[in-house]
Amino acid sequence: MADKQISLPAKLINGGIAGLIGVTCVFPIDLAKTRLQNQQNGQRMYTSLSDCLIKTIRSEGYFGMYRGAAVNLTLVTPEKAIKLAANDFFRHHLSKDGKKLTLLREMLAGCGAGTCQVIVTTPMEMLKIQLQDAGRIEAQRKLMAAQAQISSSSSPEPAAERRPTATQITRELLRSKGIAGLYKGLGATLLRDVPFSIVYFPLFANLNKLGQKDPNVKAPFYVSFLSGCVAGSTAAVAVNPCDVIKTRLQSLQRGVNEDTYSGILDCTKKIWQREGPTAFFKGAYCRALVIAPLFGIAQVVYFVGIAEFLLDMLPKRQA
Repeated sequence: MADKQISLPAKLINGGIAGLIGVTCVFPIDLAKTRLQNQQNGQRMYTSLSDCLIKTIRSEGYFGMYRGAAVNLTLVTPEKAIKLAANDFFRHHLSKDGKKLTLLREMLAGCGAGTCQVIVTTPMEMLKIQLQDAGRIEAQRKLMAAQAQISSSSSPEPAAERRPTATQITRELLRSKGIAGLYKGLGATLLRDVPFSIVYFPLFANLNKLGQKDPNVKAPFYVSFLSGCVAGSTAAVAVNPCDVIKTRLQSLQRGVNEDTYSGILDCTKKIWQREGPTAFFKGAYCRALVIAPLFGIAQVVYFVGIAEFLLDMLPKRQA
């Protein structure tokens, strides 16, 4: 196929650029997803995606929607590059004499890609979640303090709390727990990313092939974009319960009266018993809205190539 003519360094660069563009476009929705997933029964700050974004802008300003974006923008390049390049690597080595891969082999290639990416994904998500959720926890504390002041008007107003930076969180985790601190929730990340890749990559490949008039010619960029959107949103919703568990386990701070968890099974049990099965799909539509354009853009840039993509967007000139 034509995409095999692209060198590995070019694929890594395309994958990285794809991640940067995608994250910049959809990060506010991802922030809302994290805050909605971390909400537990009791003191709930947000009722929906729009409510979360409106309240975030009011209390933290426009750039409050991009808290944690710097971590993602820094690490998404190697993360997306590893994910996409690893899938190509495994697909190549699982194919026999260039023949079409069976569905099982496509799923195995996706499994390999998902396993490789957690090297970068776990610390990236760990730091991002702390920064994204800090605003929710602070808003909850202010609300509780305001309610307390109503009954005790003489109480002093609480001082504004300084939010930690990604660098400060990293240093503290390394000092107290070593490198393992940055990999808290590794098992839950694998539980989410491996099934995601098993669903996503075969689905994308088969949808993308529907737009190819010739097996040796790439599908038009809009076919790759739509295939990435459909495959990404489908896989995102399918593994959302694992994403909720991962988000809860990786959160170092809790709001008032919120549960703590000792592991995957403990987290699953407490969510099921105290919040019901629907809690496993908190933020599912947000995650679908994040993943659909993110992977649509990623696949366009990665498979078409950034240079070819830009050329396709320019009007054709007659010779």
